[in-house]
Amino acid sequence: MTKIYRNSGTHLFLLFWKASHSIMSFDRESIQKVGCGSLTDFAVLELLLHKGSMPVNEIGEKVLLTSGSITTAVQRLEKKGLVERIRDDLDRRVVRVELTQVGRSLIESSFREHSQRLDELFSVFTEEEKDQFGTLVRKIGVEAEAKKG
Repeated sequence: MTKIYRNSGTHLFLLFWKASHSIMSFDRESIQKVGCGSLTDFAVLELLLHKGSMPVNEIGEKVLLTSGSITTAVQRLEKKGLVERIRDDLDRRVVRVELTQVGRSLIESSFREHSQRLDELFSVFTEEEKDQFGTLVRKIGVEAEAKKG
């Protein structure tokens, strides 16, 4: 059996994996507490809140969903009255998704509460540590992308 040494790539990956799993569990719980259903629904609503109406395929790319999954998510949100699909005025082949007033109200309050919970979670870091964390996570993400394939 191979020993995993402190600060080896394997050790650092395991630390990152365990921490990310715990953070994602906290995030899912937080989203459910603010009444937004699933992480996918929250991600779509939050994207539309901050970016405005978007074509379905662009939403899928931004929230990392396949075309089939984003279609299902949009249909689910539409049934709840949170979004509506509208044909683009310039290109009738394009279907844009936008928040309804009910959807906007829900995501504005939900996002505010969820954001506060995340701020509380990350308050364990000093401002300097938050800067370092952001820098290091971006750096390893860029490196992983560069080394893929």
